[in-house]
Amino acid sequence: MVEVTLIETLAESLCGVAAVLFTFIATLSRSPSAERVAQNIIAVVLVIAAGVLWWLSLAGGELWGSNYLPRPLSLFCVLIAVAARMNIKGTNVSFGANPHSIGRVDDESE
Repeated sequence: MVEVTLIETLAESLCGVAAVLFTFIATLSRSPSAERVAQNIIAVVLVIAAGVLWWLSLAGGELWGSNYLPRPLSLFCVLIAVAARMNIKGTNVSFGANPHSIGRVDDESE
């Protein structure tokens, strides 16, 4: 049987890799092909991380001192993997005020 500490390290590493790739997605989105590859890698890494987190829970391991966290985090990884596959191509999905255009609107009204 695999040691629980190895499963914990694997889960933390996979989540870290996904977080770093997610951080650089804006840079990678300058090229459509690089963006697609990054989205696929992020989604695959997150699905694997979800499986490892579930495995960690079944093996009786803990994540950051909690034996409750692995299962909810595994489901969260699956949700983020689905979101990583969404390609919004710069579309404004929040429909909130753009802080960069607020000053321009004030200048244009004067």
